[in-house]
Amino acid sequence: MKYFHLIWAALFRRKARTFFTLVSILAAFLLFGMLDATRKAFDSGDSVIGVDRLITTSRYSIITSLPVSLETQMKAIPGVKDVGFSNWFGGIYQDPKNFVLSFAVSDNYFDIYHEIQLSPEQRKAYETTRTGAIVGAALAKRFGWKVGDKIPLQSTIFPQRNGDKTWPFDIVGIYTAAPGAANGTDQQFFFHHKYFEDANAFQSIGTTVGWYALRLNSANDADRVAKAVDALSANSDHETKTQTEQAFNASFAKQIGDIGLIVTAIMGAVFFTLILLTANTMAQAVRERTSELAVLKTIGFSSHSVLYMVLAESVLLLLIGGVLGLGLAGGLVPIVAKGSGGMLNLPPVGSQTWMLGLVLMLVIGAIVGALPAIRAMRLNIVDALAGR
Repeated sequence: MKYFHLIWAALFRRKARTFFTLVSILAAFLLFGMLDATRKAFDSGDSVIGVDRLITTSRYSIITSLPVSLETQMKAIPGVKDVGFSNWFGGIYQDPKNFVLSFAVSDNYFDIYHEIQLSPEQRKAYETTRTGAIVGAALAKRFGWKVGDKIPLQSTIFPQRNGDKTWPFDIVGIYTAAPGAANGTDQQFFFHHKYFEDANAFQSIGTTVGWYALRLNSANDADRVAKAVDALSANSDHETKTQTEQAFNASFAKQIGDIGLIVTAIMGAVFFTLILLTANTMAQAVRERTSELAVLKTIGFSSHSVLYMVLAESVLLLLIGGVLGLGLAGGLVPIVAKGSGGMLNLPPVGSQTWMLGLVLMLVIGAIVGALPAIRAMRLNIVDALAGR
C-alpha cells in the first residue's frame, strides 16, 4: 500500500484513455450483473422446497390436457401422499403489459405446495367463495390489491362461455412464501379450478386438467413413482411425462431457450473483448512509461517491485470499473423487474454474484497486466534510458 500513490498516478496519467477504459469495464460488469440476475430468475434448482413433488404433464406438449380420471389412479400408487392439479390461465390486469402469473388449481393445491403460507381464516374464505382468489404478497403490493377487492383479469387464452375474456375475481387472501421457496413464488395468482371449468368456453366440465402435482411420502420414491405414473397411460392417446418439480420448471423455462447457455455465451464474448481492450490499454501505458520505470529501478526499486506495481495498476483498473458496474446493476435490476410488469421477476444482485464478479475482476486484471508487468520487470535500465 505504500506505493499506492504511484500506482494511482500511473493509472490516471492519460485521463481520457483511462476514463474510456473504465466505461468499457463498467458496461461489461453491468451486463454481467443484469444477465446473472436473469439467469437466476429462470433457475429454480437452488430451492430445496419441492424435492418431494413430481409434476405429470402430457408426453407430447405441456399445453395438451390430461384426463381427470388419472387422479384416482395416481393416488393408489404406493408412495404418493396427495395429488392435485392445475391449469395455466395467462391473465392480464387492465393493461397488456400487466401480465399476471395465474393458475386455476384444485382445492388441495395448497396442501401440496406447503411453501404457500395462508392464514386459516383466508383459506376458509377461499374455500367458500366460488370466484375467490389468493395472490402472493409481492403481486398484491405491485398492483395495490388488498383482501376484499374485486378485480377483473383478462385471459390471453380462455374466453368465458358467454364469449367474454374478462373474468371477475374476489381477492380473499394474500399469502407469503416460506423461506427457501423458489424465486417468484410470491408473484402468483390462484383461483378455483371448478370456477375455471364451469365458466370456460373451451373446457368440458370435470373431464381434463392441465397437469398434475404429486406430493410423495419421501423424495427417495421419486424415480419409482414417476415410472409407475407414466405406466398408467402407456400406449394410450394421453401418454404422460412425470419428472421432478425442478426438472419441470427447467424444461418450462427452456421453452424460451437455454438461459444458462445464452448468458454464458454472451458473457464469454463480452469478457474476451474486454480482455483485448484492457490489455491494449495496459500495454500502451507501460510502453509510454518505459523511461520512468527505468528511473524507478535506478533509484532502488527492485524488478519485482516494478512487476507488482504494474499488476496492481491493472487489477485496480478492473476493480474500479467492475465495482461501479455491479453497483449500477444492483440499482437497475429492481427497476427493470418493475418495468417488465411481472414478466421478469429478477432477484437482486446478491453476494454470490458479487463474489464471482470480484474473482473475475482479479483474474482479468492479472491476465491483462501479466505481459506488461513481465516486460517492465525485465526492463534493462541502460537500454530504456537510451530509448532503445
